[in-house]
Amino acid sequence: MDLDLRTIVGSAERFAGRFGDEAVFVALCIRAGLLPVELPHRVAQILRAFERYGMLGGALATAAIRTGNRVGLIDELGELTYKQLDQRSNALANAWRERGLEPGEGVAILARNHRGFVDAAFAAAKCGARIVLLNTDFAGPQIREVAGREGTDLLVYDDEYSEMLEGVECRRGRFRAWTEGRRTDGPPPDSLEALIAESEDSAPPKPGVATKIIILTSGTTGTPKGAPRPEPRSLAPVGGLLSKVPFRARQTTELCAPMFHALGFAHAILGVALGSTLVVRRRFDPQAALDSLDRHRASAMIVVPVMLARMLDLGPEARADHDFSALRIIFVGGSQLGAELATRTMAAFGPVLYNLYGSTEVAYATIATPSDLEREPGSVGGVVRGAIVKILDDHGAEVPTGATGRIFVGNAVQFEGYTGGGTKEQIEGLMSSGDVGHLDERGLLFIDGRDDEMIVSGGENVFPGEIEELLAGHEAIAEAAAIGVSDERFGQRLRAFVVLRPGATLTEDEVKAYVRDNLARYKVPREVVFLDELPRNPTGKVLKRELAAT
Repeated sequence: MDLDLRTIVGSAERFAGRFGDEAVFVALCIRAGLLPVELPHRVAQILRAFERYGMLGGALATAAIRTGNRVGLIDELGELTYKQLDQRSNALANAWRERGLEPGEGVAILARNHRGFVDAAFAAAKCGARIVLLNTDFAGPQIREVAGREGTDLLVYDDEYSEMLEGVECRRGRFRAWTEGRRTDGPPPDSLEALIAESEDSAPPKPGVATKIIILTSGTTGTPKGAPRPEPRSLAPVGGLLSKVPFRARQTTELCAPMFHALGFAHAILGVALGSTLVVRRRFDPQAALDSLDRHRASAMIVVPVMLARMLDLGPEARADHDFSALRIIFVGGSQLGAELATRTMAAFGPVLYNLYGSTEVAYATIATPSDLEREPGSVGGVVRGAIVKILDDHGAEVPTGATGRIFVGNAVQFEGYTGGGTKEQIEGLMSSGDVGHLDERGLLFIDGRDDEMIVSGGENVFPGEIEELLAGHEAIAEAAAIGVSDERFGQRLRAFVVLRPGATLTEDEVKAYVRDNLARYKVPREVVFLDELPRNPTGKVLKRELAAT
C-alpha cells in the first residue's frame, strides 16, 4: 500500500512539474525566436502544416512559410532556400506516393551530409513513413541485415554504397541521393533529383499516420539495434536544450556531425525549426570546417569530440587570419569530451563550449555550459530542465552525493524499446544510460565509466565481444581478445590481442583489414598485439586486467 501511494504521489508531482516545465519551454522558445508573433493568416498556415505532417514534416513547411527566401541549406552543390527545400520534399513525397509508398512503411536512408539526406528525411515525414537512419560506416553485411530487419520498403542511398546493397529488396524502389560524376543529359532516372524534377511540388495529402524515427545503435551481438523514437508531443526536447544553450533563430549552423547520428539529426531538425542556415559537407575535413566557420560567419558548430580534436591538432596557424567572432556555440556530444580537450577548446575559441551527455535510448540528460566547464572541465554538466537524473546502487536505491553508482535518466523523449525486442533497464520510470558516475554537491554529473564493457571511440559504441567473435572465426587465429584503452583523440581506442594457429602467419594490417571488411570502420582495432597465449584464470576466463597492463 505504501508503494502504491508513493507511486501515485510521484506521478502527480511529475505531472505538476511537467505542466510548469511546458510553460517555461514556451517562454524559452519565444525568446529564441522559435515561436514569433505572426500575422493571423500565417498562423493558420503553420497550424495546418503541423496538423497535416506532424512535428517533423511541419517544421520544414513552417520554415518555408516564415522565411521562405532565406537560405536553408548550403552543401557542395550550392544553396537552397527554405521554399526550395519545402518544394523539393513535396515533389519527392508525391513521387513516392505515386510509386505505392504507404504511410507507416519504412524508408531507409544511407547517405552522407548533403541535400539528398534532407530531401529524403522530410519527404518521408510528409508520407508518414518510418525513417530508418543507416550508419554510413556500416559494412555490407550489417547494412543488409539491418535493412532487412527494419523493414525497408524504399531505400535512399549514395552511389558509393551501391555494391554493399546487393540482395536488399525494396518493393517501392531504390533511389540514389548522391550520384558521382556529372551528366549533360540530366540526372539519372533512379535519382532523387530526377524524381523531384518530374513531380508536382504541391503539398502532398495528409498521411494520417505519425512518422517515426529509427536511429541505430551498435548491438552487443554485432547487429546494430533499432531504437525507435516517436515524434515529440511536447516542447521538452527543444525547450530543455534552450534552457542551457543560447540557440537563436535565423542564424548559421556549421553541422559537422553526421545526420544519421542522433546528434546530427536532432540539430538538423532544430536548425530547420529555427529557420537557420545549415552548412553541411559529405566528409569532415578539419581545415575546411575552420574555413567555413569564418566564411559563413557561423554562430554555432555541431561536432563530436574527435572532430574538435582534429581541428585543434592543426595548430594555431590553421586558425590564423580567421574571424570566429560570430561563433557563440560549439555543441559537442556523442562520446566523452574529456577535461583536456574541453580546456584546449575554450583556450582556442573562448567560452563557447557546450557538452551534451545522453544516449540514443535516453536522449538527453545533462549539458555542461562554458561556466560549468571552466569550473569542472571533466564534468558533463547539470541536469537539463524537464529531465531527471539519479545515481542508483545495484538495489535501485539512490547513493549519497559524490558516491559512484549507475546512472538512470527520465525525460519526455526516451525511446520505445528496441525494434528487435527488449529495452534498457528501467527503475520507477527512469532508464539506465549504461554508464556509472556521480553527482557533486553543485549537481554536476561526472562519468566514471561503463557498467559493461562498451567502448566509445570517436562518438561510436563498440563492444569488444563482437570483434573477438569475428577474429576467432579467422582461419589463422586460434583465439583473440579485445579491450578498450584511453586515447586523447578518440576518447577510447580498441586494442586487439591475437594468438595465431601453429604455422600460421598474419600481419597487423591483415587483421585490421579483416575486421574492416566485415564490420563498421570504427570497430577496426587501432592496435593489434600478437601473443603466444592469452592469460586466463583457473576457470578459463581471460584476465583482461593483465592484458590492459601489456
